[in-house]
Amino acid sequence: MSEKIFPTPQDVEAAFYEALERSDYDAMAAVWAEDEDVVCVHPGGPRLCGTEQVLAQWKRILASGQQLRVRLSHEVVVSNTMVAMHSVHENITIEGAGPTPNPVIATNVYLRVGPGWRMVAHHASPAPGPARVDSPPPATATL
Repeated sequence: MSEKIFPTPQDVEAAFYEALERSDYDAMAAVWAEDEDVVCVHPGGPRLCGTEQVLAQWKRILASGQQLRVRLSHEVVVSNTMVAMHSVHENITIEGAGPTPNPVIATNVYLRVGPGWRMVAHHASPAPGPARVDSPPPATATL
């Protein structure tokens, strides 16, 4: 794996989504910590544990040939000097298919490793559809 140093969690996050958009496996591998405790869950998929499992799945995904564009919104960041958690909405467009109807909600966790930061968890789930507005129950007449 690459010895690239990411000075901040935001740098790791930017590199992660850039690797995803470029379908660049080497760049994706560079953002992940080398540890058996890393975790990744793709929408509707099983929990993958350990760098080997996580990167094997990313290799399959990135080799699919789909060209993705990801725009982040609704970011919530919690961090300290050693760990950072980013909760984001991933607004994904697949080239030739148009935008997805609902965003994917992702939680990305970064850990300070030596002089820089690495991703240790990515958990993504489809966002629920728009809230359903129920009609109020019909009024009942009471005498």
